[in-house]
Amino acid sequence: MAASRYRKFLRLIEEWPVDPSKRGRDLAAHLRKRVAKDFSKGESTKIDEKECDAKYDALKKIHTDFYRNKYPRMHDTSATGNTAEDCSRVMSTENIEEMNELNKSYWTRLKETMGSSKQ
Repeated sequence: MAASRYRKFLRLIEEWPVDPSKRGRDLAAHLRKRVAKDFSKGESTKIDEKECDAKYDALKKIHTDFYRNKYPRMHDTSATGNTAEDCSRVMSTENIEEMNELNKSYWTRLKETMGSSKQ
């Protein structure tokens, strides 16, 4: 039975797109690593079938937007008034790195500059 569950998980992660704007933080990449770890011996891995089925069903509902379709929203904005595209842009890895750089103190930036000039 582990073989069929393993194949179901493989099909699911093949369908799940990787978001290149979230390097190191992407759910699809994390799921691929997790499936590889949990099914380390492939189809012959010993698993708890009940727990495995529950995880698969939960991930399948997320992937197919089950609850988004079941409970449609009236507006495509968030509590802040931003659209999904705006939120995605703000949460991109590049933007987060840029914000972290801007939030560094003057002394931290000065130390980094002095440290790189000594080499």
